[in-house]
Amino acid sequence: MNSPLRAAVILFPGSNREGDAARALEQACRAPPAIVWHDDRALPEGTDLVVLPGGFSYGDYLRCGAIAARARIMDAVRAHAARGGLILGICNGFQILCEAGLLPGVLMRNTGRRFLCRMQHLRVENVTTPFTRGYALGQVIKVAIAHGEGNYTIDSAGLAELERSGRVAFRYCDAAGALGGAANPNGSMNDIAGVYNETFNILGLMPHPENLIDPLVGGIDGRGMFRGLTAA
Repeated sequence: MNSPLRAAVILFPGSNREGDAARALEQACRAPPAIVWHDDRALPEGTDLVVLPGGFSYGDYLRCGAIAARARIMDAVRAHAARGGLILGICNGFQILCEAGLLPGVLMRNTGRRFLCRMQHLRVENVTTPFTRGYALGQVIKVAIAHGEGNYTIDSAGLAELERSGRVAFRYCDAAGALGGAANPNGSMNDIAGVYNETFNILGLMPHPENLIDPLVGGIDGRGMFRGLTAA
């Protein structure tokens, strides 16, 4: 029998989705993750997966995620990444990973300059990683978005490399899987909702799969991500 996934959720001042992430992980892993404070120096021994949750770390002062990216625990997160450990950054966690240099690009203000909180369809673009192997290629899933700075932006060379290397994990789409136009809620380049690092052990995405794990709250399309991670 495979050993259980050992997960750690990083808690920053201003995080507000750590409980949702922990609940999704516990449902999939049958064991609660560790909650690690931002000022700690180390991750729990044997950690397999680190999750940076959504929220407003440090009140979103400066740029979103910029202060959290320099928190003491991030040295341990970088070391975890360097040895091939899995890292998932959701919403503010995605912003933190970009600010920390662990993912390329940056998250800018939504093109409409308004905070968006609603359901959103995504198209799955890569199913070869632990994060997405619970889905089918091209599958359309419905999760939630809640962000004001979700406009993924990167230079043209970086964008070309993401596309060439298959590092786009999800794209915003409509219910039929069509891209562009009103299906893109925030103006992200190429409708990008989530990206991987070069070695595919780090995923950052703006939408919230952890909020869609129970039919009582609108759907279970988020389960595929956490079950895939557990199976890995």
